[in-house]
Formats: sequence, C-alpha cells, structure tokens
Amino acid sequence: MNKTTQVKHGKITWIDITNPTEKDTAKLEKKYKFHELDLEDCLSENQRSKIDEYDDYLFIVMHFPYYDKRRKRIVTEEIDCFIGQDYLITLHDGRLKTMGRLLEQCQKKSYSKEYMDQGTGYFLYIMIRELFDDCFPLVDDMERSVTVIERDLFEEDTEHDMVRDILWLKKDVINFRRIISPQRAVIAQLEHKNKKFLPEDLEVYFDDVVDKIEKIWSNLENLKELTETLQDTNEVLISHQTNKIIKILTVFSVVLLPLTLITGFFGMNVSLPYADHGLASFWITILMFAIVLIMLVFFKWRRWL
Repeated sequence: MNKTTQVKHGKITWIDITNPTEKDTAKLEKKYKFHELDLEDCLSENQRSKIDEYDDYLFIVMHFPYYDKRRKRIVTEEIDCFIGQDYLITLHDGRLKTMGRLLEQCQKKSYSKEYMDQGTGYFLYIMIRELFDDCFPLVDDMERSVTVIERDLFEEDTEHDMVRDILWLKKDVINFRRIISPQRAVIAQLEHKNKKFLPEDLEVYFDDVVDKIEKIWSNLENLKELTETLQDTNEVLISHQTNKIIKILTVFSVVLLPLTLITGFFGMNVSLPYADHGLASFWITILMFAIVLIMLVFFKWRRWL
C-alpha cells in the first residue's frame, strides 16, 4: 500500500515513502530536482547497493535482511535514500519493522529532538544504526537454530531427517551474507563522505556502524562454517547408518545362502541317501540351525556383528 509520511523538526524534514509510484517520484523530481536515473532506480527491482554523489545531495541504495514468515526464510528489503542539507527522503516497500518504529519515535518530540537536532547526517546515522541493530536478532535466531540442529543431530537413536533443516539454515546464512557483503563497502564509503550534510565529525559515528557490520559479518562467517560442519557430520552419520543397514542385510544373505543350498539339494526329485529315513527332516533342520549358530558365533568372534 502506497503511503507518504512526513516528519519535520526545526529545519530538518524526513519524508518516508512506502511502495513508491511514478507519481511519487515525479513529485520528488519537480520539488528537489533529483536526477531522473536515480528516481528510476527507486522504482526498479534488484538495484545494487551504491552511493551516487551530486553537488547538493547524496543518493544511497542499501539492502537489509528480514525474516519472511510466509516463506519462512530470510529475504532482502531495499531502502533508497536521498540526503541533502535539510532533508532526508527514504523510499522502500514497508516490510522492515525498523522503519515503522523509527517513524513512530520521530513523531514524538523527545525523539525527534534527539535524532534530528544535529542535522541530516546524524539522523542518517541513527537510521542506519537502528537497521543494522535489528540484524543481530536474526543472527541470534540462526545461532539458536544451529544449536538445536546440533543437539538433535547427536541424539542417540534419532531417526529425524536433518538434511532439509540444515540446508534451509545454510540457505539463510548464504542469503544473509549476500545481503550484508555489499553494505560493508557502501558504509565504508559513506564514512568518508565530507559533504556539508555529512560533516567530518560524523566519521566516528559511521565508524561505529562499520564495526557493527563487521561483527555481523564475523558471526555469519562462523555460522557458515558451523552449517557446513553440520552438513558434513550429517552426511557421515547417514553414511554410517546406511553401512549398518547394509551390514545387517549382508549377514542375513550370507546366513541364508547355505540354508538355501541345503534345502535346494534335498528338494531335488532324485534318490538321495537317507531320504526315506523317518527322522530325515528332523536332522536336516538340526543341521540348518547348527550352521546358522556356527556362522553367527563366527561373525561375532570376528566382530562383524
């Protein structure tokens, strides 16, 4: 649903547009004289993260992860930002709860004063900081999933198929890494932009955001290694279980082989020694049981069972 919200504090204006349309971008072009290619980028899908610098504003494209409950996986949300000396304009699809929470806060005088009194550059830092802070709960959830899978994987006599769970978790980690990786370069560039709306004294603040991204990236690296280890371990356990089953079936086959030979031999329609004896079937049965017992004892002695 298309929605435009405006928050004003002092000389600073924040315009947040959810699900932007061509009509919205036309208004922005008319009022702020933004480059038409930037406005086209706001309406197109799958834009790469970047920073375009102009004389009187910066255009920033960033991506942030969120958990889609319907699809049950981590996906990306694009946020396009225009930042000038006295305005910050954000365009997105409205799926990030962080933006809604920040809007509610800025509509309160205490928060708007804290966030917007120090200029648009500082307010941009607050927004980016909050967006990356909300990435940590996603990382924590994936770490808990790793712990649960690891516990289930090493439970004795477990028959639960862990392949699908491990692969879904691995896919989430890969998607998360794919989203975060370009943001490292974008924020590093943003840290060194010394425009009038991003003064030099903000460098230390954006350096704090860079630290957050590096912590997230480090955690994702650990998760990547853990999921790969879990996948390898699961494959080893599956292979081991398969080998046990094959071994048991092989024992059955080997034990039944001489029994099949005996029954086949005495089942021939020819005259055989002692075939007419009254206890012939009894002694044949005793012989078969003896062969089975001897073979099982032998297998146990050789530790094949």
